[in-house]
Amino acid sequence: MNILITGGTGFLGSFLCERLIGENHTVFCLDNNYTGASENVQSLLSRKNFSFIERDVVEPISDDLRLPKIDQIYNLACPASPPQYQGKAAIKTTKTSVIGAINMLELAKKDGATILQASTSEIYGEPLEHPQKESYRGNVNPIGVRACYDEGKRCAESLFFDYYREESVDIKVVRIFNTYGPRMNPRDGRVVSNFIVQALKNEDITTYGDGKQTRSFCYVDDLIEVMIRMMNSPKGFAGPVNIGNPGEFTILDLAQKTIAKTNSKSKIVFRPLPSDDPTQRKPDISLAREKLGWSPQIALDEGLDKTIAYFKQKLGLN
Repeated sequence: MNILITGGTGFLGSFLCERLIGENHTVFCLDNNYTGASENVQSLLSRKNFSFIERDVVEPISDDLRLPKIDQIYNLACPASPPQYQGKAAIKTTKTSVIGAINMLELAKKDGATILQASTSEIYGEPLEHPQKESYRGNVNPIGVRACYDEGKRCAESLFFDYYREESVDIKVVRIFNTYGPRMNPRDGRVVSNFIVQALKNEDITTYGDGKQTRSFCYVDDLIEVMIRMMNSPKGFAGPVNIGNPGEFTILDLAQKTIAKTNSKSKIVFRPLPSDDPTQRKPDISLAREKLGWSPQIALDEGLDKTIAYFKQKLGLN
């Protein structure tokens, strides 16, 4: 098939590109490298069935791209770490989520393609339901510092279902919970990469709040597998579907594990909890198990070992 991946040079997108190239699809990777990096797909550039298009997803798809008829679209483009979208990228984040979704949905409509939206657990906000089911409507602060991402993704979901109802576009929506693994940006501010980099450098492990807030961490390989299963699920099954690892850990658990695995001399220090930072996050993945026959296979300990090995190499500490 001809498959377009927006955000294809990013952490998740690059692994998805590799997997689909390995299955002999023709992959078009569209990214402006705002948070991604072309080095993530460097090994694919020589492949005849891979094309990199340096372009912002908010720009309409035009004839100058000379794309063939597209069969599938994975819409992954969007800054995804809080320091990115809470800094000077808030407006850009909303534009990417909303205008980017419209552009890709229009392309899917024109080509009759199936399109998958990479939504997020952030649409649940500070959840009043635990664990979170897809039926839960969330508790989001629409004017908070995280709202550009939370509400941008919520709006994108709304657009997807409107195109499904009004334009008969074949859509798939997944809500991604915390994902980690190799190729995370060492400076992207997400907790797993933060802790590993700090531990490897023997710096203080910066923990926000009391460290008792919880997250559920899914290794990248598990996530790519379920995204592909969702894309290829029967027509009419649109989701949304929670995808993530339901194993729940406190932030303090993660800090202690990271220190132990890296034999670090780091100390854990505590900082004030950022505004609107969720205190609990755990997916109910019953629907993914039932409809997609999927459950995560890689436990946190194994995934951390692989991720630490990557960061050691990345930081020249081997």
